[in-house]
Amino acid sequence: MSQDNQQLDRRDFMRNGTRTAGAIFLAGFAGVVAGRKGHADETVWQIDPDVCVACGNCATYCVLDESAVKAVQCFDLCAMCDSCPGYFDLSHQERTTAAENQLCPTGAVLRTFIAEQAGVPRFEYYIHEPDCIGCGKCVEGCAMMNGSLYLQVRHDRCLNCNQCAIAVACPSQAFRRVPANDPYLMKKKARAAVASRGAEA
Repeated sequence: MSQDNQQLDRRDFMRNGTRTAGAIFLAGFAGVVAGRKGHADETVWQIDPDVCVACGNCATYCVLDESAVKAVQCFDLCAMCDSCPGYFDLSHQERTTAAENQLCPTGAVLRTFIAEQAGVPRFEYYIHEPDCIGCGKCVEGCAMMNGSLYLQVRHDRCLNCNQCAIAVACPSQAFRRVPANDPYLMKKKARAAVASRGAEA
């Protein structure tokens, strides 16, 4: 093979290599642009509170050291019970607020006296989220009454893993993908209670 032919072959090889590299780069760039364009259509993991059985897996299966799942309270549903089964461990006879009488293992469910109605004290219960581990004990207890407490994935914490470890371990298949622009689900009863309050206003 002559020296001229070798130089032409090298030039062709370099030219073809440059074209191939350029095509790969453009395809990758187009993918990034398409990904950004489709950002509005993203979905995230969430728990359907009407399907959740408060099994306790949310506290132990999350890939984060502190679960992204937290208990939330729908105040419109809460009966403000003196002996709240989502707050007190009803297996104890005593109803003081001492830690050993509380159902929550971390003390994340807080209780505040609101008023007395017809001689019955009323309390507001809310979740101190930094202490909540997503175990669902309060949710399970509250289900005996109005069910105002339920679990939700908090998206300021969630990594939105492609394959959520909790979703895989969920015995009731309560995890599902929901639109990222509307990432929180309410119980049907909670939605009805909130709608009723809105209608009265």
